[in-house]
Amino acid sequence: MFHHSPSRLGIAAISIHQPAWVLENGWFADVMPRKFAHHTGIEARAISEEDEVMMGLHAMRRIQRETSCDFTACRGLVFVSPSFIPPSVAGRYLDPDQALVERPTRAARQLARAFGMRRCRTIGLNWFCCGYSRALDVVTRRWAPRLPLKDDEFLLVVVATRISRITDYSCGQTAGLFGDMASATMISPLSSRRHATHFEIMHAHAERQPIPRPAFDYHVRTDVPVPSPDGGRTVTPERLVYSLDGMAIAETAPRAMSAAVAKAIGECGLLAGEVNHVVPHQAGTGIVRFTGMKLEEIGIGGELVNGLVRRTGNVSACSVPHALRETWGRLRGVIACPTAAVGSPGRPEVLQGCILLRSTPHHDREAIVAA
Repeated sequence: MFHHSPSRLGIAAISIHQPAWVLENGWFADVMPRKFAHHTGIEARAISEEDEVMMGLHAMRRIQRETSCDFTACRGLVFVSPSFIPPSVAGRYLDPDQALVERPTRAARQLARAFGMRRCRTIGLNWFCCGYSRALDVVTRRWAPRLPLKDDEFLLVVVATRISRITDYSCGQTAGLFGDMASATMISPLSSRRHATHFEIMHAHAERQPIPRPAFDYHVRTDVPVPSPDGGRTVTPERLVYSLDGMAIAETAPRAMSAAVAKAIGECGLLAGEVNHVVPHQAGTGIVRFTGMKLEEIGIGGELVNGLVRRTGNVSACSVPHALRETWGRLRGVIACPTAAVGSPGRPEVLQGCILLRSTPHHDREAIVAA
């Protein structure tokens, strides 16, 4: 089945907020394996001192400046945060007031209120590194049929990831993997003259798949070293942190992303050779390289975008919008954006998804003029 939006939506703009504080690999000293940068491509990552809602506000203000949009014309806002604590974990480790703060839908409403978006429906979700593909799934299949947008109206997908607050900085396997970032994506009708689209959303889907054993969970650790903005470190007596089986994820993620692309192009009636670019979740250069090998096995040989994690780290659900923004001008034709993620804490599952985009005539004309 072709998961095409009935109202034909597309991406009009993407804006990025990256915190100013950047933590270099040197801070990790003996904790970080010597070949970490070689295997992952990561040399530094941003750390936010502000919470996810404030990060989302920064991304929204940036897209408002860059597009001159009127937020009162926003009809729907999806807020995504892979660093929010899932309810099953929050119920075990946090008091009720703290657990309330970890609700993404509550954060979505806060963002809408901050900009006076009274006619805007809201929803929040996590879905870890698949959060962006899940959000576009919600927009195109759940909202689009019920929200006929006028020429000046649009939808927003806001992602804010602050995994630094749940990182175990004493863990050699995971301490240096993730960076903090926020993004805002404007989605408008293909017919819009006010907010012309650059990439038609042909397909967006995310789903759960079983794996042999759990690869992800949360734990409370004691005496965890934590970086400080002056380059030093403090020790947190008790800290709720995530843990993951890096080897299992490195083996599973490339297969999951390849399978998601194969399923997406099949449902859209496309041939493998019709994919011009692959912009996968930037989990690290090694995982993306192996994903490319798996894609080649099924006949997909479009240009593979890799190497964007050097100064950002894995920015989780922000990685696809960030990668699209970084490669915006050179993307043409059909673009596959596969994602893979850990599943629910303690469960033997992986999340996988894919967004299929196609550049619009407006985008192609602008690219020609820029060249």
